[in-house]
Amino acid sequence: MDVKAYIDGFLARYKPYKPYWNYEDGCVLIGCVHLFQATKDTRYRDFVLDYLSQRVMPDGDIPTYERGQYNIDSINTGKTLFFALDQTGDERYRKAIEWHMERLRQHPRCQCGNYWHKSIYPNQIWLDGLYMAQPFVMAYEMRFGGMRKVADIVMQFQNVRKFLFDEAKGLCYHAYDEARVQPWANKQTGCSPNFWLRSMGWYLMALVDCMDGMNEQLFEHYKALEAIFREAIRGILRYQDPKTGLFYQVIDRADVAGNYLETSGSAMIAYALMKGERMGALLQGRYAALGAKAFDSLVSDKLYADEDGVVRLHDICLVAGLGPGEKRDGSVAYYLSEPRACDDSKGVGPFMMAYAQRLRMGE
Repeated sequence: MDVKAYIDGFLARYKPYKPYWNYEDGCVLIGCVHLFQATKDTRYRDFVLDYLSQRVMPDGDIPTYERGQYNIDSINTGKTLFFALDQTGDERYRKAIEWHMERLRQHPRCQCGNYWHKSIYPNQIWLDGLYMAQPFVMAYEMRFGGMRKVADIVMQFQNVRKFLFDEAKGLCYHAYDEARVQPWANKQTGCSPNFWLRSMGWYLMALVDCMDGMNEQLFEHYKALEAIFREAIRGILRYQDPKTGLFYQVIDRADVAGNYLETSGSAMIAYALMKGERMGALLQGRYAALGAKAFDSLVSDKLYADEDGVVRLHDICLVAGLGPGEKRDGSVAYYLSEPRACDDSKGVGPFMMAYAQRLRMGE
């Protein structure tokens, strides 16, 4: 299957995921940034700049940003503003970066120090949120913040390791309720009951992207994140399907009827494995090959034409969450009940990121 032709077609017919500033579009834009860096094909750069120029005003304001809620997901697309600033020199992007950072300065936090996931999910840490915010903050600190908040970034990852990591399984639970009042939360640990693949994918990408943004002055902080990353990689690899290299929607329950090898989380882990070895965060000679195996299986098993003749990326979990209230209880049955989609941005974006790493494996 011609991966480049698929991505070109996907971008040509792409419609914004939502009418407002959203993290799903950000996944595709970040994929384009990675592919531009890997190939220097200006079509990827132009896709990003065209999207941003229509939504970021000259004064840096983003009219479609949802101001009425503290939603950590909304930070994700802001990562591409650094790229836009570098490519254009346009000060609107510098102002928009600062605007995002100000939102994070005001963002509510748990008592342990981590950002709430959203205002409708108070006192909760979700693995998803580490990816949405922490690489943005790292990029900001390295360029504009004087590295003053790097310790805060590391602390938030260390809290996840402390509160969400299961030693026996080698995995992190999807979420943690510090108040222990949510119906899905274990009353002793505060954790949700199962291990969802995409949440672990978000987490591993967050770690490797934060490490990638650090310099030699941050050696101790880097080693702290590296230790967490390596441990998480060892854990997730226990559950890699030996035949395909892919991973199950509910990671540790391959025995359950209806569980399936899911695309978005597998792409994220493939990305983390290949990038982690290329950066030197993982030992040379093994991990990138495991990531490449997963990516190649996505191409051979999940990328194919439907009855209308259009090639699409299949088996992407459309959405999964916890609550609010009695909704979405975090059970195995719940995660397997969510619909599977084709060409969803949450899958195609990470697929593009993994493809960029696949192209760079020779470096």
